[in-house]
Amino acid sequence: MTKRQLWILRIGIAASLLVFLLLRSFSRPQKTKRPISLESPTKIVMNTIARIVAVAPDEKTAKLSIDAAFEKIYRLETLMNRYDPSSQLSQVNLLAAKQPVKVDKDLFDILQQSVYYSKKTGGAFDITVGPLVDLWKKCAEANSMPADKQLEEIKKKIGFQRLLLDSNDFSVRFVAEGMKLDLGAIAKGYAADKAVNEMKKCGAVAGLVEIGGQIGCFGLTEEKNKWIVGIRNPAKQKDNRIIDKIAVSNMAVSTSGDYERFYKVADMRFSHIFNPKAEKSANELTSVTIIAPNGTEADVLATAVSVLGAEKGLDLIEKTEDTEAILIKTGSSEIIKSSGAEQYLAK
Repeated sequence: MTKRQLWILRIGIAASLLVFLLLRSFSRPQKTKRPISLESPTKIVMNTIARIVAVAPDEKTAKLSIDAAFEKIYRLETLMNRYDPSSQLSQVNLLAAKQPVKVDKDLFDILQQSVYYSKKTGGAFDITVGPLVDLWKKCAEANSMPADKQLEEIKKKIGFQRLLLDSNDFSVRFVAEGMKLDLGAIAKGYAADKAVNEMKKCGAVAGLVEIGGQIGCFGLTEEKNKWIVGIRNPAKQKDNRIIDKIAVSNMAVSTSGDYERFYKVADMRFSHIFNPKAEKSANELTSVTIIAPNGTEADVLATAVSVLGAEKGLDLIEKTEDTEAILIKTGSSEIIKSSGAEQYLAK
């Protein structure tokens, strides 16, 4: 055999071996890396407890997603906390009756959405309720009921129609003196939506954001299941008993009630949720759970239904697409559900 023939033989053997190895590698089943789940420690934000769960291809991505979500929530809190004198919302409450106040795009966005939902709920949800909240807080501290004269004065300062928004320069203006905005009934849901968006941007394939009674989730858990959300029994708070469980994905759940946050005046308990039109506490329902496509809407409707009561509240929910409600009346253990709520109950 000549040197040339030997060289051709060696090339042929090498090529055959390479083809064999390639075919073998393609014929083997490819191992897919299973996503990992990472849960954050609980943190205090927006005057409540928050936690985040991220499901991602690796631990680094999961941690990055959680950190970005919390960073967004904290940033929104610095904008929307009316009890912080340095927040933009505090500056709006202080100055907007005298002059237009320019605000951050996120704050302007939540104010625009607030006006939209005020119209949609017929004023049952209204962020201009701040003066009424402040009045009841003072009355609770003094252990005395609000006087009729005080409530008459409050009427002049409440009403979303008195809030003027200019989208040309993101400015806010009040029509009446003494107006104050309170975003407590929308801020957590809005923040949960923004946090979910941040997690998706960072590469999380699924996740859950919990801010107090507000939950936003997307994708499936590490075990490929829907996220399970428990509804607590308002009458059994000491042992934290669950009366129902909801299984959801790519949805939001918001629960409002008077069993954790309330005012006490003359040994009587009043809900922290107020009816903007009646200038009084909303006490017909002790627990309202809303299932909706996004956290902003779920948060808003939980307050609106609390104000409207069971009959009118359910009527609003039935007219709202892809939204369901689970209600418990004050002093009752009966669970009232909207027509499509059963589909979300965990089996």
